Amino acid sequence: MARIKLVELEEATGAEKERYDELAGRNAVTNMKKGLLNDAATYDAYMGWYTSWQRLVEVVGEKDAILYAHAISTTNSCQLCSLFFISDVKGLGLDPANLNYDEREEVLTELGRSIVKDPTAVSDELFEKLRTFFDDKEIVVIVGFAGQMIATNNFNSVLQIDVDKRLLPIIDEFKPATWRDNLKK
Repeated sequence: MARIKLVELEEATGAEKERYDELAGRNAVTNMKKGLLNDAATYDAYMGWYTSWQRLVEVVGEKDAILYAHAISTTNSCQLCSLFFISDVKGLGLDPANLNYDEREEVLTELGRSIVKDPTAVSDELFEKLRTFFDDKEIVVIVGFAGQMIATNNFNSVLQIDVDKRLLPIIDEFKPATWRDNLKK
């Protein structure tokens, strides 16, 4: 159960209600957005994720964007985000538990995992591989999206935002990452 109230349409007022009405009109209300709608300014800041996502898709393509976001979210153990991307990976006709990557996809997913684990330790070797596929502007888009995705992961994980109903049938497909188990607490 979420640690905060997930705002319902009839509870929203002012700026939060304006944003809720817009989401409801597009049938785009999710549990995360209900949580964010406790505060319009915070909601607005997090909606920047969509701008970053659109640019990422333009740069790497939809499939690679989904695989990259999936790698970030699963490495960061965000149940809600991981389930959204598990669903998206399945929508591509792929098995999220048995992914095989081409060279570019491998570089992107390795980068995503590395950024989550220790952004100060992304290796020069990995960065040089990244440069074989992308220029500086594209790298900024790719790394910028990782920051947005990690912020979203953290919001959902810290506040224990409830899994959306449409994802409940696949909830058992989420496997928390274990790489943090050996870190000092």
